[in-house]
Amino acid sequence: MSDIEIGRGKRGKRAWAFDDIAVVPSRRTRDPQDVSTSWSIDAYQFDLPVLAAPMDSVVSPETAIKIGKLGGLGVLDLEGLWTRYEEPTKYLDEIAKLPADKATARMQEIYREPVKAELIRDRLAQIRAAGVTVAGALSPQRTAEFHDTVVKAGVDIFVIRGTTVSAEHVSKSSEPLNLKQFIYELDVPVIVGGAATYTAALHLMRTGAAGVLVGFGGGAASTTRTVLGIHAPMATAVADVAGARRDYMDESGGRYVHVIADGGLGTSGDIVKAISCGADAVMLGSVLARATDAPGQGWHWGQEAFHSELPRGKRVEVSSKFDLEQILLGPSTEADGTSNLMGALRRSMATTGYSDLKEFQRVDVVVAPYDAH
Repeated sequence: MSDIEIGRGKRGKRAWAFDDIAVVPSRRTRDPQDVSTSWSIDAYQFDLPVLAAPMDSVVSPETAIKIGKLGGLGVLDLEGLWTRYEEPTKYLDEIAKLPADKATARMQEIYREPVKAELIRDRLAQIRAAGVTVAGALSPQRTAEFHDTVVKAGVDIFVIRGTTVSAEHVSKSSEPLNLKQFIYELDVPVIVGGAATYTAALHLMRTGAAGVLVGFGGGAASTTRTVLGIHAPMATAVADVAGARRDYMDESGGRYVHVIADGGLGTSGDIVKAISCGADAVMLGSVLARATDAPGQGWHWGQEAFHSELPRGKRVEVSSKFDLEQILLGPSTEADGTSNLMGALRRSMATTGYSDLKEFQRVDVVVAPYDAH
């Protein structure tokens, strides 16, 4: 990839967002009913390549169960309201009613309540009792503190998710998490992220991670670019990490690490383009927060929104029109790409002639930015 001169003393690489690209039909088409959207990670098989993001506005134990029964994977935030309060519903109600100028400060107060190990155990047990795959997420900072509780509670898939997660964290004040040793000692597959570059992803793959999250999460609710100046145009990020997966397969003698796009996924078209760039699955936040049965009650926020020292996200209002099933599986009554997400993915795969997700990663893509039209 060629560099662009920003000025005499600095060069930068050109990167593309999902809005900048489009997939191209080939000489073959298929019937959408003949297309498979299934994928697997480790021993776990899913009908839909969808992980619901570990955000309190998106995933409660109840919605994790619903998403699991629909064929996806709901990931519970194990540092969220569900593991801080025995009865979190009143706090969800309060957050939904907060005036904009008081939302961040009050959310910081609400989330100051400590995370409780017994609530982690109970919430995961509730999901397990429903017979769906159990997934929970911790930040890198909390992983060392609570991972024993999570594993003993019977989690199937463990997610370590932060703004950015590295295999080589350096700290003068605390003992950093040894990611490679930690993953080696666990008996469950671990998904880690975010990462947005070839090199960072390759290092995470070498730790033994089963999957890598591409992007910095937060999505529509994130102000990371404004506060920290950090941003990853997602088409380039996914393609770079997919390239790291290819090279790591050669390096490791065939070990496949799953690439999961996490961020910049506002419509079904974005999901299509994420997979076309090499993703095996997508982690969805704001799209699912719009569900009438989502716990956010028409609002969406991530962990960045209540950071105690440097909030870099916010509570945003999202429209609620359809339930989770209609958003994921349809039918759709609007043409804006925010419902029947999997129907749209099937249709795109069929139109371009591909029968499964692995094949669809090879679809032709063109650079066609909207602002050039």
